[in-house]
Amino acid sequence: MRALASAARVSGATNVLPNGLDTAKPTAARRVGALTPARPGRRPRGVGSRVRAMSAKDTFVTTTTPETLRKLQNGSDVRGVALDGVEGEPVTLNEEAAFLIAEAFAEWLAEKMGKETKDVVIAVGRDPRLSGPALANASFAGFANAGCARVVDLGLATTPACFVSTVTASTDYDAAVMLTASHLPFNRNGAKFFTKDGGLDKTDIRSICAAAAEKCAAAPGGHAIPSLRDDGTTGVDIVEHAPFLPEYAKQLRALIVDGVGAADPRPLRGFKIAVDAGNGSGGFFATEVLEPLGADVDGSQFLDPDGTFPNHSPNPEDPEAMASAARATKASGADLGVVFDTDVDRSAVIDSSGVAFNRNRLIALLAAIVLAEHPGSTIVTDSVTSDGLAAFIEARGGKHLRYMRGYKNVIDKGRALDAAGEPCHLMIETSGHGAMKENYNLDDGAYLAVKIIIEAVRRKNAGGKGVGDLLSDLREPLEEAEARLKISDEDFKATGARLVRALEEEVLKGDAGAFTNASPVAVNHEGYRVRVDEGGGKFGWFLLRQSLHDPVCVLNFESEKNGGVKKMAAEFVAWFDAASDESLGVDVSAVRAAAK
Repeated sequence: MRALASAARVSGATNVLPNGLDTAKPTAARRVGALTPARPGRRPRGVGSRVRAMSAKDTFVTTTTPETLRKLQNGSDVRGVALDGVEGEPVTLNEEAAFLIAEAFAEWLAEKMGKETKDVVIAVGRDPRLSGPALANASFAGFANAGCARVVDLGLATTPACFVSTVTASTDYDAAVMLTASHLPFNRNGAKFFTKDGGLDKTDIRSICAAAAEKCAAAPGGHAIPSLRDDGTTGVDIVEHAPFLPEYAKQLRALIVDGVGAADPRPLRGFKIAVDAGNGSGGFFATEVLEPLGADVDGSQFLDPDGTFPNHSPNPEDPEAMASAARATKASGADLGVVFDTDVDRSAVIDSSGVAFNRNRLIALLAAIVLAEHPGSTIVTDSVTSDGLAAFIEARGGKHLRYMRGYKNVIDKGRALDAAGEPCHLMIETSGHGAMKENYNLDDGAYLAVKIIIEAVRRKNAGGKGVGDLLSDLREPLEEAEARLKISDEDFKATGARLVRALEEEVLKGDAGAFTNASPVAVNHEGYRVRVDEGGGKFGWFLLRQSLHDPVCVLNFESEKNGGVKKMAAEFVAWFDAASDESLGVDVSAVRAAAK
């Protein structure tokens, strides 16, 4: 099966990367990327009796540093550079780092569950990245060193499937780890961690990275890790290979059959769907979910997993990716197109005319479906959604809570509201990370696509129009822009907070200040959002916020009038110039560009 084929091995693979680098050459193929060679005179710790007996040539050693391990935290995930060959991007996530993080996670999990490490069962999946097999192998060795007696290799997987493997009765794993860096370039990789309660939060990841750093300090010479065998399998003997995508696909098929409500076990006959998996893990959705139910998927593209991502970025927010999927959908005469990111925790759709439904449109479409099923539900989104979306939700009897950026923040807020007695059935970011209460509050791109497909088939069977008709009254901006203001100060969060406060003070001056016809939004959960009366019943807005992780402030604009964004940006430039860039502590060149 194309979608379930194994990704190429890192060592010994011959793949030409986007920058022309051949991975069979020593610079990329010698390992995932040793940061430094093992220190001479130090005897690396082995992984004990749980790894088959090996000679020295059957193992290898890489090393890392405690500081590097701590910096691998990226919010509630681990992210790093896993392949060398890109100038200016040294490897930070090598096999030793994967080993130590896995060992620390196993110990964290055992403590959390009140078990011994030998009694916890951990599953590991990965996307098609070239570094995946080697990092998975090192993770298996780390679990073994922690004392685990059973680890399951899921092979090619999706992030949602990894979680679902922990709550499916036939598998019932204690935890799962997905090796992925989402839509990031081919040389990156990372890890997402799940228990039966859902994804770990940033405090958990901080603890795990700190524990890994302590282990690194205690064994600076690294650890002997079994080499991958010639057939690409691991040498760690506690590992069993049990792909989970077939079971996950079975569950998705059952949802569609039940949702369409037809007696026909192949309810998608006569329906054409073009899937664009971007050469990530999502190709199975066409071949293992839709096609067995009778759908025509001949218009699909880029289903084969390929860790070089040769066609376009697997990212539903990427204009090139969406344009490519729209062309394929329209050219094939499909009723619907579906676009996935690499690890399938995000998706977007295309209607039969080639119109893209991502960002605000995707949220509106799902909100319409959810509110028909759960009247009065709260819909939680991130902070950069449009005013038109809020009006759309409220017109359908829903309540819109515009919260913070960061999909985990959005999901956690929805869960908290629901637990406090305010029903919340949909939590979704403009990035496409969307979770539903009925699906474990899990951000699952395939599940969201299933919900939309069910609605589309129902409407077609009833003789109605396509799903795009649901958005006929969605008010959309004519213009939008985003400017990223770089902060050079080491204490960038303090500088960002100072800038947001300065903006608030200026806006509160009213028309006597730099911003005309501007008034603050009553409720701000992130940064400072301002509504602008553009005249003639038209309104725009801007939002200044501190990035969650990076030394930048982000300034978003939307306008319902031609030239509205340029006008708002020009007022910002005038304010910056009056205060001077230096006193504000930011580089405002991106705003100047928007004002031209």
